[in-house]
Amino acid sequence: MTDAANATTGSADSVVIGVDIGTSVTKAVAFAADGTPLARAARRSQLERLPGGRVEQDLDDVVRTVADVVRETASALPQPPVAVALTGQGDGLWLRDTEGRAVRPAISWMDARASDLVGTWLADGTIQKVYGHTGSGMFPGCHAPLLAWLQENEPDALTRAATAGYCVDAVAQRLTGRICLDASDATLPFLDPVTRTYSREALAACGIADHARLLPPPADPGTVLALDRHGAGLLGLPEGLPLTAGPYDLPACAIGSGVRDPGDGVVIIGTTLACQVLTDQTLVDPAAEPAGMWLCMPEQDRWLRAMPAMVGTAALQWALTLTGRTTEDLGDLLAASPPGARGVTALPFLSGAGERAPFVDPAARGRLDGLTLAHTPADAVRAVCEAIGYAARHCLEAAGLTGTLAACGGGSRSGPWAQLFADIIGRPVTIPVEEETGALGATTVARRALGLPPSTLPQPVRTVLPRPSARESYERGYAQYRRELDASRAHRTA
Repeated sequence: MTDAANATTGSADSVVIGVDIGTSVTKAVAFAADGTPLARAARRSQLERLPGGRVEQDLDDVVRTVADVVRETASALPQPPVAVALTGQGDGLWLRDTEGRAVRPAISWMDARASDLVGTWLADGTIQKVYGHTGSGMFPGCHAPLLAWLQENEPDALTRAATAGYCVDAVAQRLTGRICLDASDATLPFLDPVTRTYSREALAACGIADHARLLPPPADPGTVLALDRHGAGLLGLPEGLPLTAGPYDLPACAIGSGVRDPGDGVVIIGTTLACQVLTDQTLVDPAAEPAGMWLCMPEQDRWLRAMPAMVGTAALQWALTLTGRTTEDLGDLLAASPPGARGVTALPFLSGAGERAPFVDPAARGRLDGLTLAHTPADAVRAVCEAIGYAARHCLEAAGLTGTLAACGGGSRSGPWAQLFADIIGRPVTIPVEEETGALGATTVARRALGLPPSTLPQPVRTVLPRPSARESYERGYAQYRRELDASRAHRTA
């Protein structure tokens, strides 16, 4: 689909195609030199949900979606782009051989097969020990427990593998023949964020030091790859065309949303709730609760303190389905139930893998409390929406938000829900008009790496202001949410 109106005003020179390889949808946007979007495309990819909480993807299918969206986007341009910039989903485990072919299906970040192992590591102090070296927590869908699980259950897959990487570098390898792992992807859970090298102590603590050979060293900031003959054929672009790989979607969205100064934050209201705050220093407290991560930014002296919760629009969709409603009904449902949802409360932890931020608990589960026959479906939906908002506030407080706050992702497109976030967090929320902030962030990084001038036009935003009239209600609600969360966690550990 071409942005025809914009195509007449945006310059066709120095166009970079940004590609965001999502968990279920791959999207591409061609951005002109001034930041104007000229064309875009999207394709769904397949996500396999298997027994035992297993969630996997086919690398070949993901590469197909990338080829399709780039070809469609490029075909709408008057001339080839000057580069392709990749970003996409992080975490999970994408095992490949020396040729970049999958040795087994990629394991998604949503996978829960290693939940019991994470629970054991929480109890015996392994995760706390790793956190002391890296400042990153763990959850079932990250490298450490997945490698350990495969070591026990599929050792042959590790023997046949040459690389244990992630989605973005897996696709980049298929297009360029080179392995290029962005430091942001490499962060969780083994990377020392200051030195940008893997912690041997962290690997040893997880019992997988023998597999350190599979971990590619993080690439230098500003690394630029080039399409090889195979990649050029897949994308329908010239061989040798520059390609950048990373940062992955969390930092890419922060960059695309305009997060610039330390203390500024962004909340990505997507399938999950990714809360991040930019910082110019890392302060790892070995005694702190082992959650979140310090994501390396393209600049050597910048990090994102990230708290990527597992709750998000997936929990809202569950509530809507439960009540026989759809996302089109959300505005009316929120209008039909007042702040506080007439006493109905929720804990939104519906992921089979539990929660990973601002605390790690693979056994965390969702709840709806306080329902009576007098309550309506609107009360249940509002309670879940408010609980997700409270989870965002909890994450942003843990991440150290002190400056401006941006929001992006599908959930930010709902005016009433965006208002609820602003009211609960108690800050103005700026929402970029451009929906594909990940692709925009990736192209911003690519332009810098290629030595191209930065975009000249500021990205348009809309701002949602918190309503003073809602403050007291949501302060009470947040305090109650924290009490119920603490009581639930205490009950599980008793």
